[in-house]
This record gives sequence, C-alpha cells and structure tokens, in this order.
Amino acid sequence: MRVAVVGGGIAGLASAYNLQEGARSAGIPLDCTLIESDARLGGKVVTGHEDGFTVEGGPDSFLTQKPWAIDLCKRLELQDRLIGTNDASKQVWILWKGKLRKLPDGVLLIVPTRFQPFVFSTLITPWGKLRMGMDLVIPARRDSSDESVADFVRRRLGNEALDKIAEPLMGGIHVSDPERQSLLAAFPRFAAIERKYGSLVRGMLAGMRAHPSNGKALPPFMTLRGGLDELISTLANHLGETRMVLGRTVEQLIRNESGYRIALDDGSNMEVDAVVLATPARDAAKLVASFDSELAAKLRSIRYVSTATVSLGYRRDAISHSLRGFGFVIPRKEHRLITGCTWSSTKFDDRAPAGSVLLRCFLGGATDEASALAPEEEMIRYAREELSSLMGITAEPVMTQVYRWRNGHPQYDVGHLDLLAEIDGMCAAHPGLQLAGSSYRGIGLPDCIHSGALAAEAILSRAAVAV
Repeated sequence: MRVAVVGGGIAGLASAYNLQEGARSAGIPLDCTLIESDARLGGKVVTGHEDGFTVEGGPDSFLTQKPWAIDLCKRLELQDRLIGTNDASKQVWILWKGKLRKLPDGVLLIVPTRFQPFVFSTLITPWGKLRMGMDLVIPARRDSSDESVADFVRRRLGNEALDKIAEPLMGGIHVSDPERQSLLAAFPRFAAIERKYGSLVRGMLAGMRAHPSNGKALPPFMTLRGGLDELISTLANHLGETRMVLGRTVEQLIRNESGYRIALDDGSNMEVDAVVLATPARDAAKLVASFDSELAAKLRSIRYVSTATVSLGYRRDAISHSLRGFGFVIPRKEHRLITGCTWSSTKFDDRAPAGSVLLRCFLGGATDEASALAPEEEMIRYAREELSSLMGITAEPVMTQVYRWRNGHPQYDVGHLDLLAEIDGMCAAHPGLQLAGSSYRGIGLPDCIHSGALAAEAILSRAAVAV
C-alpha cells in the first residue's frame, strides 16, 4: 500500500510511525512517504538550546491525564527521560488590579474544591465567592446543545469567576476568546459533570473521592529532560522505513481512479492509495479544493490566531523576586502587553544553567493578535517592561529567544463539533483520505498524537479489508 503523510509536525510523525509499525505487525506491504514543507520536523514542537538554557518555542509539556503522549514515549523507550513539574512550587498567580494574587489552592481550573483556601483568598470578593458557591444549588442546564465557555461559566459560577479565573486560564490554554470558544469542543468534561452531578463543585469532589491520590499518581504535566524536541528526534530516528521529503511543498492533490496523485513544488509527482493531511485545516482546504469544494469551504471556516513567546534568561542574583510558583496569567481586563509568564526554571528542572533562571512570556492570542505580529525587538521590549512592572526585574537578560506562530492556533468556536461531523461525513466520500492534527479534536500533544494514530489505524483497516 502506498501512503503519503503531508505534514511533519507531531501528528504527521505519529501517523507515519503508527502506519509503519502497524503495517509491519499486520504483514501489510507499505510504501510510506512523509512530506514536510519546512527543512525541520516537529512543527510547533521546537526546543532551542543556548548558553545552557533549554527554551521551548511551542508547548513545554503535555497532560498526563490523556495517555497517548506517555504511551508513545514508552514505545520509543523514552520513559527514563520523562520528568514532571516541580509540584512543591506549583503555585499559580493571577494579575488583578495590578497586583499578582494567588490562585487559591484546590481550584481545579475554575472549580473550588477546598473550602479554607477559597474563603481566605484575596483574589475573589465576598460576593464573588458567594456567587461561585451558588453552583451547588443552580439547576443543571437541560439543553445539551453547545454554548460558549463564557456563557457556561457565567451561568454556573458568575462573572467574577469568568473574568478572574476562567478567561485567563481556560482561554489561555487555547489562546481563545471565551465568548466564542466552544465548551463541548474545548472542555467537554465540564458539560459532562454538570449533566451527571448538577454541580461542578459536587462533580469535582466526587471525582476526587473516586480517585484519591495515593502518592503514586503521575504529575499532571510532564516533559522530557532535554526538551520536547527529544520526542521529535527519537520519532524521526524510528522512521527508518518511511521516506522523508523535507523542504518540499505539496502544490496539488488530485483524486483519481486508483487513489490520489500528489504534485510537489519541484515538479515531481507521486501516486498513492491513501493520504493523511496532517496540516492546519486551511492548508488541507487548499489541497482538497480540486475535488471537493464544499469540504474545502468547511475546512477554511476553522479560524486561526497568532501568538508569540519571548523567553528571557537572567542571572539569579540579578532578580530579587522569589519565583515561588509556575508563573502568572493576566486577564484581558488588565490591558497588559503580555498574557502571562511561565517561570520555566521553577516549573521544570534543567531549564537554566546553575545560577540562572528562565522566564517565558506570552503575547498575542484571540483578543490581542497585534502584539504577536510586532517586530521581535518590540516584543522583547514588551516582555521586559511587564516583568519590570510586575516583578521588579530591571536587569539585562543574558539570553533572549523569540518564537512567533503566525496564524498558528486553531479556534474551536461554538458549534465546532457539529462542523467536524460535517467534515467527517464529507471525508468519508473520499476513501483513503484522512485528516489529523490540532485543528480538529484537541490542541495538546496527546490529542495530536492520538489523531495521527487514528488516521493510521483507519488506513490500515482499509488495507486489511482490501487484502
């Protein structure tokens, strides 16, 4: 079977790896080619190493609650390289009225699960606390249709919870505007908890009782000791049976009687039986337009926004701030130049050389794309101004690194799952065509790995039936 995987990010690499391993296991002859327009593999998974600093340009870790990234690391024999967050310092801070305030211990994303820290928190006003407590008595929504994250949080917990907690934390995960963000696509667990328990607080407490911590649980987030590019390089090294075509763009995808013809920008062509489009939806739209204009239109309707990260390395003795915590997030009502900052060398070991610290600031997103599109020097200035104002850091950084992701983040707007159902139905009319990546059913590494694996599984299942 001849298969092309278009896109060399984590979803495309996972797809190629599962195709290769699955075909070998099932005894299916496979001729697989991975095509990536960039000169490097990995997409948004990129780690810079400079002067002893380990700088993540995209994601810095993955969620362990979803098993697919951990499982892949084990299959690649990377389990000894995994490290968790330094949870002794896991405090998160939220900027409100110009001051960094602690997110109360026991607040799981937006839901308070511990009484005393919540009651004594200075982040939420007494009225705001009372309003959040009303979640225990407010009836569950009977309508199962989608709603925005903002509407859901207002309904269950009130405006203060939305402005101070949900918007910077939940919106920040997806760099999305909660007023447009789909609850069912981005945070389906909350909708399920409301349906089952009638209350987020009751549901979270029930979940904690059902799965008590015994000290052996994995940290919520993990990464690799030398940075996430270890996963990319190891995956690439395991793809010995897959042909790699780097620095080449697919100009045209044509459906024919035997499958698909792929035309590359160097004038070469290849015939394949199946193709995985592990690209942003907008790029997939360009490729399917030649044989399905309606599918292309649906794919184009998935919006994207731009972001950037500015990483700054400092000598530890030049900073008086304690750096106790993983960092802070900033609600948009604060009108700041950055949306948050991770104290990377506190969050994970081995991120800065001895005597140094690493901070990573975030810019852009759904509500302020302009800051992520500024010149690099200006973005560095934005970050330094905010760190001076909020943390008292006035020293010159010893290292700076900027990564920009222009139109790099898909937005799961209200109705996203209905849109995906339509896309799935249209794809079914084109045997051998599979979509994978962050545009569809999850933006995190585990979700992207899973989407690549599912695409490979579908192609191999079709090949097995044909045999």
